[in-house]
Amino acid sequence: MRRITARPLDADAFRPFGEVIESDNARSIRLINGGTTTRFHEVAPVEVGEGRAILSIFRGKPFAPPVAIRMMERHPLGSQAFVPLSPHPYLVVVAQDAGGRPGEPAAFMARAGQGVSYPAGAWHHPLIALEEVCDFLVVDREGDGVNLEEYAFGEGFELVLP
Repeated sequence: MRRITARPLDADAFRPFGEVIESDNARSIRLINGGTTTRFHEVAPVEVGEGRAILSIFRGKPFAPPVAIRMMERHPLGSQAFVPLSPHPYLVVVAQDAGGRPGEPAAFMARAGQGVSYPAGAWHHPLIALEEVCDFLVVDREGDGVNLEEYAFGEGFELVLP
């Protein structure tokens, strides 16, 4: 197996793959509700095409490092966002498109409180919780059409933590 190493998740490094969901990534900051609430506006877009946006909760079982990366998936008809509800770090594995399949994976270590949003068609690995079972609020698309493509790597990758 080839080896990839996770690096800290930050908005600039992750931008080729999607958006980091955190207050620092807001397009603007506004005081609302009579000044009692700060709105961190548009931290990530939501794409649903002809479908509708839905909220779900995903519960991820923890992986023990090193993690074998044997497949990736993407959703061609809509974006998908993951916002952790549990106070634990997790791993994000993404790849650029390489002619209809994922290219070389890149791995990021997300801190508790950091979410990610993948645009439509972005290759990513399913959830990788680390320390404990973790819940995520997921925003994605419901509707007609096939919105899941999977790709299995022949050799796969071994993901190690820094």
